[in-house]
Amino acid sequence: MNTPGCIPYQELHISLFCLDNGCEQGFSSGGHVSSRWPPPVALAASGTATFYTPPYVPSACYGFQNRGVMIAAASDAIWDNRAACGRRYRVTCRGPTNQGVLQPCTGRSVDVTIVDYCPAGCQGTIDLSQEAFAAIANPDAGKILIDYTR
Repeated sequence: MNTPGCIPYQELHISLFCLDNGCEQGFSSGGHVSSRWPPPVALAASGTATFYTPPYVPSACYGFQNRGVMIAAASDAIWDNRAACGRRYRVTCRGPTNQGVLQPCTGRSVDVTIVDYCPAGCQGTIDLSQEAFAAIANPDAGKILIDYTR
């Protein structure tokens, strides 16, 4: 049954549009594309996080410039040939990666700025500062599952 002004389910196509400045969700019907509905959503990527301890300088991005403690090092997965420097990520703990700490998450998220590079062999997608890691998880966990968005 067709209702006037409604698009039949099989003709509605939801797409993800990724541009240099980010991604947003949109829909298309009959060749027309719109990003107005549904409203843009932030799509989280999944990965793992570890942490490193001070001193945080020098860093690969800013040398000896102190950028505070809500910082992180990027693994090859997000480093993007230094383009990650200065990017801000919201990181949320999703759970444990091992049996050491069964419920490591604090239930909070943390915003961090990429200031360093975590070289090949890095154990996490994002290597958080010790302070940033402690804001979202018990440091005794060492490594956690995360969702992160720019």
